Amino acid sequence: MPAPSVDMHCHLDLYPDPGVEIERVGNRGAYVLSVTTTPSAWLKTRALANRYPRIKTALGLHPQLAGQRIGELHLFDRLLPEARYVGEVGLDGGADCSEFWSQQVEVFHHILQSCADHGGRILTIHSRNAATEVMDALEQHKGFGVAILHWFSGTKQELARAVEMDCWFSVGCAMVSGAKGRELVRLMPPERVLTETDGPFAKMRGRVLAPAECGVVVQHLSQAWGVSAEGASDQILENLRELVLL
Repeated sequence: MPAPSVDMHCHLDLYPDPGVEIERVGNRGAYVLSVTTTPSAWLKTRALANRYPRIKTALGLHPQLAGQRIGELHLFDRLLPEARYVGEVGLDGGADCSEFWSQQVEVFHHILQSCADHGGRILTIHSRNAATEVMDALEQHKGFGVAILHWFSGTKQELARAVEMDCWFSVGCAMVSGAKGRELVRLMPPERVLTETDGPFAKMRGRVLAPAECGVVVQHLSQAWGVSAEGASDQILENLRELVLL
């Protein structure tokens, strides 16, 4: 029997009909980390999946919303004791986010410190055009927990630093669609790689990826690692087990 799918970064609440998607992946037995973009979305999103123990909900404040939602940090702190997973959080160095960079930095540092103060969490982290700044922040907040760098797109040098810092990585179809992404994946330690969709934002051939639709990236990983697709799926599931036991 093939290993169940692992989707370590999916915006379940942002699909047109979240209930239908949750029931579908829940009945399949897929493991899904449902990330949120604001603290105010967390309680309702968690409630959507409360019948399926393999679907976990992460408490987030997306960097692209930091300028608008910085006022929700107090809510983040209030909810954090109930949340084992945190995300989507991080920094975005894109030109479209530069006007509220200072708020991004304030929010991310606050979240990291809050996680450290509460004994550490598993975080799924956005680092577009800001991998160095993200890792600098992680180093400043010892005890924040475990970092999973979602859809990592930094340089090889930044990747080497992330590996040295014991970061994990979640890889999706969009990442392996280009030569740079495939090369970065080749350099990642297989024992620290998980799969993701980033649905409904990520697409494959113009089609939105469904939650836990990770078959294409599993096939790529099997080729990169020199194992069968079944072997790659088993490795990913074992990685998940190791992560949640940390």
